Amino acid sequence: MKTVYIETSIVSYLTARPTRNLLAAAWQNATNDWWETRRRRFELFTSQLVLDEAGGGDPEAAQRRLGALSGIPLLPMPEPVTDLVVVLLAKGALPRKAADDALHIAVCAYHRVDYLLTWNCRHIDNAEMKPIMRRIRALRGYACPEICVPLELMGKTNDR
Repeated sequence: MKTVYIETSIVSYLTARPTRNLLAAAWQNATNDWWETRRRRFELFTSQLVLDEAGGGDPEAAQRRLGALSGIPLLPMPEPVTDLVVVLLAKGALPRKAADDALHIAVCAYHRVDYLLTWNCRHIDNAEMKPIMRRIRALRGYACPEICVPLELMGKTNDR
């Protein structure tokens, strides 16, 4: 069974209140659709970082986010994960202010996760940054998870 890392933006869109913002509403719908129809086809993982991020902010919203993450196993973050974060930031794969985003990527690479599911297209699912990240991970001997949004992980159209 293929593995998927659930990054914080996924659970945020999954549990967010409905919005009138058309783009955010589309992302909410796509996330809900993936969660309801596809997630059971994968082995899901997350991390303590996701729990920490999801637990912040409005207490009611945090409770919904943490509830959605309940039961999803946490990937440990040994020292090599932190080492990879340092390299990703030092080599410019991500800006220094995106250290937590680098941590999501590094934990997936270290644990050889197949897919990193995210709506963070600024730093994580960024087409300009992904080639740099791939090169750095490959030079360090790590696999590259496929970084994608839920729309890209819906399977074949006749696969429902």
